[in-house]
Amino acid sequence: MLKSLFSGVSGLQSHQVAMDVEANNIANVNTIGFKYSRANFSDLLAQTKAIATAPQGALGGKNAVQVGLGSTVSSMTRIFSQGSVQNSDKNTDVAIQGDGFFIISPDGGNTYKYTRAGDFKFDAGGNFVDNNGFITQGWLRDPETGKVDSTAPITNINIPPGLTTPAQASQEVVLKANLNSGPLVESYSPAYTVASGATNIQPAAVDSNGNPISAGDVGVMFNEVGEAFSLQTGQGIWMSFLSSEVVSTAVPATTADSNESIEFTLDDGSTESITFTFLDGNSGAQNAAIEASAINAKSAITGIVATVNSDDTITLVNTNGSTSASHNIEIASVSANSGFTAGDEDITAWKYTYNSASATVAINDNKQFKSIADLRKAMEDQAIADGAVGIEISINDQGKIEIKNSDVNSIDMNLKITAFSGAGITENVRFTRNMEALNSVLPAGTAGMAFSQSFNAATHSSSIDIYDSLGSKHTLRMEFRKTALDISTGSTWSMVISVPEPATIDTTAPTYEKQGSIRFNNDGSLATYNPPNISFSGNNGSAPDQQVNLSFGTANAFDGMTSFDNRSSTSGISQDGFTGGDLVGIRIDQSGTLVGSFSNGRSFGLAQIAMAKFTNNEGLSTEGGSVYIQTANSGDPIIGTAATAGRGFIQSSALEASNVDLSRALTQLIIIQRGFQANGKTITTSDQLLETLIGLKR
Repeated sequence: MLKSLFSGVSGLQSHQVAMDVEANNIANVNTIGFKYSRANFSDLLAQTKAIATAPQGALGGKNAVQVGLGSTVSSMTRIFSQGSVQNSDKNTDVAIQGDGFFIISPDGGNTYKYTRAGDFKFDAGGNFVDNNGFITQGWLRDPETGKVDSTAPITNINIPPGLTTPAQASQEVVLKANLNSGPLVESYSPAYTVASGATNIQPAAVDSNGNPISAGDVGVMFNEVGEAFSLQTGQGIWMSFLSSEVVSTAVPATTADSNESIEFTLDDGSTESITFTFLDGNSGAQNAAIEASAINAKSAITGIVATVNSDDTITLVNTNGSTSASHNIEIASVSANSGFTAGDEDITAWKYTYNSASATVAINDNKQFKSIADLRKAMEDQAIADGAVGIEISINDQGKIEIKNSDVNSIDMNLKITAFSGAGITENVRFTRNMEALNSVLPAGTAGMAFSQSFNAATHSSSIDIYDSLGSKHTLRMEFRKTALDISTGSTWSMVISVPEPATIDTTAPTYEKQGSIRFNNDGSLATYNPPNISFSGNNGSAPDQQVNLSFGTANAFDGMTSFDNRSSTSGISQDGFTGGDLVGIRIDQSGTLVGSFSNGRSFGLAQIAMAKFTNNEGLSTEGGSVYIQTANSGDPIIGTAATAGRGFIQSSALEASNVDLSRALTQLIIIQRGFQANGKTITTSDQLLETLIGLKR
């Protein structure tokens, strides 16, 4: 009988413990990061009245007869389910979504405690602490590498008040751009300029007149509206500074009919024979008129015009003015009375043809040019050889060929340019049109001038500010100019890198700029470029010989500079230097990194919050203040960064609420209350039975 009393008492005690647990859960319904607990009931050792017996013969087995002695709370289970995440207006509030704990220390890192409550703040000393004043543990930025090393031992997170970041000298410039490889460009500039200045791409050398000597492949140049000449080897022009002229002796009178002839050699080496008849009794003037008329009848072929002079002589002139006719005077053969001599010639028009491989600019010869400098020199040398002593031919700052005839001892010049075409060679209309603008008459001793249309190169430029060791800005400008084209390999662009004086990037004059080149494959990918880096000196007290790497992309890839048939443009340019700055704000990202924003516009990680994960979270022991400590049954902490190895990620400006569910907790209160009441009834009922038993004595 007394057993039922003690069973009831144990039930009351057990439910009282359960009530205490549930009351604690409800009390912490608004505690940040709180995890509710559950009381686990188990029965007590039972008294055995009879043991169990096995079946014997025809008699079946019997179960044991046992009477329970009540219940007890055998254990407590802490439920680590995710609490709801609530946004806050405080940027140092952090919440964990998933498994894991923040690591805090009350003694500078000698011992560790753990918490889910992320209500952190900075104290007066810059320590990142919780509401208990315990310092959050993590990793700090290495000032040497500028990185946060999460493989190093954890330490106190401390961001000194008034933190500043020193200036960082630029070490790399990254450029991603396209340089137009097409036949029509929008970005171009004159082929050359004789003016000096750091912003102009200058040829490697100039002559005494300041004219470029080499470079500037005309085959890859463009006209005034950005259309490519696309010159092919063999294409070009005829050009003369003087008309060809041959004067005959006096044509004789005739006393009998005679058949006469004159044969001219044409440009292609063939001949054109002209026949005519002198009649009996003709005067010299009449015969000269007959001969001139016959010659003029073939002017469309020979390009030669004949004029009869007052002394019965004939003047032959070829002005080089016709594209379809021949361009000089070369007499191959004559009859006895023509007044001319076989072999007489006057060659003043010469071919100027493009050769992508090399140039030949010899005087009195058909000339081959590659660069605009070759063309200029060939023209000037020939003009001087023809007697234009004071002629000046230059490339002006508009990219135009400029011809000036100013010497009083010079000659009257009749400039004529016509297209060249031949066997397998077609006329290049755009190049011819550019040169035909020179057609003019420049009298001797005058300030007459003639200009071609402008020759332009495809260009593109990009610039960015780089920083020296003092944090001073210097504009680094990169200018690109198309200089060559190889059908089998691709295109080449010159590159000029410049900085404002007094800064320098080269040891040879001009020291404020450095020449280089960049080459592309025929699929538009980057082939190679040079220089790969520059040695920059600000010459303002900053550290000299600052090495700045130029990163234009990977060879044979499309991750940097490219050359497609598309508009020249810069799609990305960056550098890694910056000036000094003061800390103006801190934010925390999902990896737990404390990112500092500085007044110089830079942002980088200052520290990273460490997280711990345990094999058995329920084995942790609570110390109050939302703090847990490690126990023998929790396992050792596995420390690492958020969102790795099963650890949850961190959400900033948020807090994890208590995971207590009030509806569950209040329902549990009812269950505990009824259990407690029922155990009380067990005691009162047992008491009534005892009272009846005692009453038997009366």
